[in-house]
Amino acid sequence: MSAPTPRLRRAAEGPDPVRVLLLHGLGGKPSVWSPLVRRAGAAFELWDVELPWRAQSEGDGWGARPDPGRFLVELLDERFDAVVAHSYAANLVVEAAAAGRTAPRPTVLISPFYRPSPKDFDWSVISYYLNDFHRVFEEALEVGETARFARSHRDWMARQLRDQVGPYGWMRFFEAYLRSPTLDLGAVGSPLLVLSGQRDTAARPEDGRALAARVPGARYELLPGCRHFPMVERPDLVTRLVCEFLRAAVPGAPHADATTLSPQELP
Repeated sequence: MSAPTPRLRRAAEGPDPVRVLLLHGLGGKPSVWSPLVRRAGAAFELWDVELPWRAQSEGDGWGARPDPGRFLVELLDERFDAVVAHSYAANLVVEAAAAGRTAPRPTVLISPFYRPSPKDFDWSVISYYLNDFHRVFEEALEVGETARFARSHRDWMARQLRDQVGPYGWMRFFEAYLRSPTLDLGAVGSPLLVLSGQRDTAARPEDGRALAARVPGARYELLPGCRHFPMVERPDLVTRLVCEFLRAAVPGAPHADATTLSPQELP
């Protein structure tokens, strides 16, 4: 299985654009970035990609193959000035950076999974993420276009998504989580912003805070009221934080407005 092909989601205006790759999480899809794409400033050239662990990927078999991080290693070439990754993709991005498999570049991790010590994993943790795995997808379905559906229908859809990810996909996710205490985060040379939702019951706020504390110079932001999909729940706030960070962190980035929001609309 070869690496997927990125697509240009929105062109920039003016010379010297900041080229950003947007990476969705497990069981997700590129449309999760639509609120950010609509709000990001004109200096940002935004790309996304359908990753093998996307929604509706039943039968692709990516989870049965070793090293899913290789897809991101192949994608993150010199074309891109920065990367913004959500959830499972955020874990694979930071893991590749810690191992020196990708070149340093400004990076935003949204809702990453991390535990600082192997002792933080016990049977109750495994039971929670295995038996309640569908609840992560329930959170996704409660925001955005599917919020209009009845709760019973969203519950059914969440279990369908869980089943599409399947046991192999779940294993790849949880293996990455289990590896997180072993990462050499001190070796991450990328400017880093970590965002966590205050009410996230999947990737706990403590996960993001602990990860950022171990990366030299990293910045951490806790997003009030948000759960696992803050870029959909509070898009104005997330877009401002992401774009202002990238404008400051990417060398030579234009000093244009970070977002399309007016001062009155800024959170």
